[in-house]
Amino acid sequence: MDRDLMQEDAVGLVELFRNKTVSPSEYLEEVLTNISNSKLNAFCYLDEQNARNVAALADVWLPFGGVPFGIKQLDPVKGWPFTGASLVFKDRVADYDATYLTRLKNAGAVFVGQTTASEFGGINCTSTKINGITRNPWNLDKTPGGSSGGSAASIAAGLIPIATGGDGGGSIRIPAGFTNLFGLKVTYGRVPKGPKSEIGALTAVLGCLSKSVRDTARFLDVTNGYDTRDTLSLSKVEGYEKHLGTLNVSGLKVVVTPNFFGAAYVNPAVETMIEDSAEVLIKSCKLNKVNVKVSDFPKLSLSWAMSNTVGLFSELENFYPDCADDLTGEINFILNVASHNYNIKTAAQSEKERKDFNEKMADVFDEADLIITATNPDTAFDARGPMPTKVGQVDLIKEFGFEKAIGNNGALTIPANMYGCPAMSLPIGTLESMPVGMQVIAKHNSEDILLDLAYRFEKTKPWTLICPNSPV
Repeated sequence: MDRDLMQEDAVGLVELFRNKTVSPSEYLEEVLTNISNSKLNAFCYLDEQNARNVAALADVWLPFGGVPFGIKQLDPVKGWPFTGASLVFKDRVADYDATYLTRLKNAGAVFVGQTTASEFGGINCTSTKINGITRNPWNLDKTPGGSSGGSAASIAAGLIPIATGGDGGGSIRIPAGFTNLFGLKVTYGRVPKGPKSEIGALTAVLGCLSKSVRDTARFLDVTNGYDTRDTLSLSKVEGYEKHLGTLNVSGLKVVVTPNFFGAAYVNPAVETMIEDSAEVLIKSCKLNKVNVKVSDFPKLSLSWAMSNTVGLFSELENFYPDCADDLTGEINFILNVASHNYNIKTAAQSEKERKDFNEKMADVFDEADLIITATNPDTAFDARGPMPTKVGQVDLIKEFGFEKAIGNNGALTIPANMYGCPAMSLPIGTLESMPVGMQVIAKHNSEDILLDLAYRFEKTKPWTLICPNSPV
C-alpha cells in the first residue's frame, strides 16, 4: 500500500472515499494483503469475503462508511470465534453482536477480523497459548502491550486505520503508550456493554485505539448512549467531533505527578519526558498548574485483584481447575490464589480499600480538574512476557517486594478504572527508539474536555501516525 494511504486516519479515509480518490474495495484489498504479509501476529481471524461484500456496498456518506475496522478478540461478533483468547474456549462461536459493534456496523464500518488480545483481557502483554506472541512494530522483540495488543500493533504498523479496544485496568491506554497511538478510556457506562452485560467490578469500559483524536471523537459519537441491556449505561452525548478545539479549557487546574498513585518505580527518563510534555500542554491550553498532595493514597492489596476474578470464575465454573493446563501462567496463578484465599473477609477488605480510594480521588478532584502522569512506568517490555519486575537496572522485587513489583506496569492506569473516570494516553515521543505515552485523567463525564485538550496538543506537538519503519 502507498505509505500516504497507510498513514491516513479513519476520518481522512472517509473523505478519500467520498471524493473517489480510492474506493472502499480497493483500500480493503490492500489492507488484507498487508495483514497476510505481516510479521506482527496482530490478527487471529479474518472474515475476508464478508468484508469484501460490505465494502462493495459501502455508503461512504455514513460516519465510517467503508472504513476497515479491526475488532478486538474479546468482543462478540455473531458467527465469529469467541474464544476469550483462551484455549479453554477454542471452539466457541459468538451468537450475537455487541451493542456498540452493531452501532459501528450501522455507521458503515467494515469488520475485517479479530485482533489478538491477552487471555480474558487479564494482563498487559499479548502472548497466549491460543494465538502465540503478538509483536510491537516499533521493535519486534517488544510487546505492544495488552490486553488490546493486536489492535494497537495493527494500527501502529499501518495495517488497519482503527480498531476496537477495552480498558479494565489500562488495556487501551497501556498499548497506546507502547505503540505511539491515541487511547481514550471513557467514563464507566459511556459506551454500553450489552447485550448480556456483566456487572462485575465496575472497572472495564469499551472504546477504540486510533491514530488521531478526531477518529476517537467520531467513534464515541457513533457508539455512546444508553442501551436497555446495560442498566449502567449513560445517556447519549452529541458532538464530540464537532466541538473539538472549541471548548474553553483555559484556567483548568492541573496537577503534574509523573508517578501518580505510587507505582513502585518509574523510569526517571520517562518522568522527565512527562514533565516536559505536560508543560507543552499547559502552555498551549493555558491551564493552571497547581500543587495537590497525591502521595497518601490508600494502597490496594492482592484482595482487590482477587475480587476481579469473580466474573472469570463465573465463566470458567464448569471447566476450572481441570482446564488449568490450557491457561496462561498469569491467569492460572491469580485463579489459583483467589480460589484458595478469596472469602468474605478478603471481599470486605477489597470493598473498604475501594471506598477509601474513591474518597481520596474525590479529594484530589476537589482541588484539580486534571491529573497528568505517565501512562507506563517504562517503555515496552519483552514480547513473550512475563510481566517485567525490573525497570532498567532496578530490581523491583528486591527493592519493593513481589506484590508491588508484579503490579508495577498497571499501577498508573488502574486508578481511573477504579474511580470510573475518563483518562487518555497521548504520544509524546520516543525513549531509546520506543514510544512513551503521557496520561491525562479527568473528572467523570469529561470526555469532551480530554478530547479538546488532546486535539490542541496534537496540533501543537504532532505525533508520527505509523511506525517509521513499519515491518508490514
